[in-house]
Amino acid sequence: MKNKVLITGGAGFIGSHLVEDLLEMGKEVVVLDDFSGGFMDNLDDRLEFVNGSITDVKMVDDLFEKNNFEVVYHLAAYAAEGLSHFIRNFNYTNNLIGSVNLINASVRSKVKCFVFTSSIAVYGSGQVPYTEETIPCPEDPYGIAKLAVEMDLKAACEMFDLNYVVFRPHNVYGERQNLGDKYRNVIGIFFNQILQNKPLTLFGDGLQQRAFTYVKDITPVIAQSGYKQNVYGEVFNVGSDRPYTVGDLADYVISISNSLVGKKYLSARNEVVVAYSSHKKVEKFFGVQLETPLEKGLNTMWEWVTKHGSRVSSEFENIEITEKLPDGW
Repeated sequence: MKNKVLITGGAGFIGSHLVEDLLEMGKEVVVLDDFSGGFMDNLDDRLEFVNGSITDVKMVDDLFEKNNFEVVYHLAAYAAEGLSHFIRNFNYTNNLIGSVNLINASVRSKVKCFVFTSSIAVYGSGQVPYTEETIPCPEDPYGIAKLAVEMDLKAACEMFDLNYVVFRPHNVYGERQNLGDKYRNVIGIFFNQILQNKPLTLFGDGLQQRAFTYVKDITPVIAQSGYKQNVYGEVFNVGSDRPYTVGDLADYVISISNSLVGKKYLSARNEVVVAYSSHKKVEKFFGVQLETPLEKGLNTMWEWVTKHGSRVSSEFENIEITEKLPDGW
């Protein structure tokens, strides 16, 4: 009887929390990760780990042939949305072609369900809050790649009966977030700047609006979905409902950390200004969802930050286009 699941990106931030949920459900977990954004100490001792990239077709095929996966949870991605304009080839190779490698292997091995972590980035800008009926119109290569994978899963389902579920989370934060990555995750960036006693950097006027999502509010739903047949073929927004400006977020972080650093405003970058979602659909299928208040979630994360300190991430060395690259990148 199948009981084994694959989690790509399971050494990363969201993936490592999903691992815990699936282990608690009694699943046998295999993690595939190349440590491009994850860390060895995020790995649970109870799982089987494979060090590799989803872009390695032979490795992926061999992994599926060796194991009898019941469900695949695909979280591996290079999720630097703003940077994706400047690393287009890298973005599509890792976030689209790598995903297709997994979909092909899942079709061949008759996986029961393919659970894909997409992104709010598929919507682009427009009327908020976004609902699942909002017509996607991504404005950056990262969102384009995510939407393409969603569309490919729908086609694979129609042609080969590959069940799938898509989640579109947004602005997730919490313990194990990679604080050393300057290209993504504004809360991690802010806490890392606090640790270095540097001012918090904001692009433009800091009035961009986002709804910040505590990680443990969303991973249980993602874990359950692979075994919940009435959600197969569905797309769900998942995350927090209440938006905040990035400037207000900076004030919260400064207050919670009792820091004396100020804020530093950089040139505005090309990004969606207001982005947050409705989550009525996920409540309909999964029940009322947890929503940790921002201040509580930030305090919990800050406790973890003070114990574990910052991570050191290398500069992204393969910038493909330097024209209009934002300050500090």
